[in-house]
Amino acid sequence: MRALAHPRLGPSAAVRSTSDGPRRSTLLPPALPFPAARLRFRRPPESSSPTTRRSRAMPPPTEAAAAGGAAGGSFPELTCPADFAAVAAPGGRISVVGFGSLLSERSARSTFPELEGFRVAALRGFRRVFAHSAPIFFERGIAVEATKEFSSLSVEPCEGELIVVTVFEINEEEVPAFIEREHEFRFLAVVPEGLDGVPFTNRAVVCARYSDEEYFQERCQGSKEIYNQRYGRYNIDKIWRDDILPCRLYLRHCVLAAKNLGEPAYSNFLDHTYLGDRKTTIREYLASTGAGIMEEEPPESLKSRYGG
Repeated sequence: MRALAHPRLGPSAAVRSTSDGPRRSTLLPPALPFPAARLRFRRPPESSSPTTRRSRAMPPPTEAAAAGGAAGGSFPELTCPADFAAVAAPGGRISVVGFGSLLSERSARSTFPELEGFRVAALRGFRRVFAHSAPIFFERGIAVEATKEFSSLSVEPCEGELIVVTVFEINEEEVPAFIEREHEFRFLAVVPEGLDGVPFTNRAVVCARYSDEEYFQERCQGSKEIYNQRYGRYNIDKIWRDDILPCRLYLRHCVLAAKNLGEPAYSNFLDHTYLGDRKTTIREYLASTGAGIMEEEPPESLKSRYGG
């Protein structure tokens, strides 16, 4: 475990984080406006909706992080279980990055009941974007087609960006089901950092934006039947779109999950997660067009699933 305080997120007193290195404590400059101890951050103050503020510039990547490819936006793609095995830690466990619903440990455990080592981390060289048409929202009856509010999150390489995420480990035997469940995503091998800015020893897998053309040819093998079974039956003729808006309950869930992780994760989610235009942050969206989303309650049947 390493000392908590990512250079992007500000300094702190002597605290610890959960990057992959040996346990140590580090004295940090005295300016962080909240105490922290081993990822137990003080919750941000309650508010009906976030206020808009300007994002701060991020520091340059560490030498080790730059060597991992984040600065150049080039990340190895994993296409089959054997590729996942190549990034496994000793013992055969695979590290997975959570950036949306998987910011919630409860959500992560509902998908990966045997996960281990759930912790907060940072991922440099990526941004979060609501540009993914998600059939699950149509299945659950929470997509609003008339207003195009049926987007979930994906991430995409973006030089100079940094997002606060979660990382946890799954068994290698779970990889085929993981690939099937996230069928339309591009799987990239990345090197997360602790919130102290120190890169992890082991690489992790993140589900990134794919393209409709590649998805149809590679994952659907050029078969309209396969595509229609997964998407066409929901009247989705394009998966990756820049003109759709977040599914309301899903966005609320992700914001609450980030808030539960503490101030660094919460502020980072609001200021480094974008609509499909890549300009409007979620903080700005919730203060304008999306006002009221955080006050909406999910139906009883989905309260546990979308409760943050």
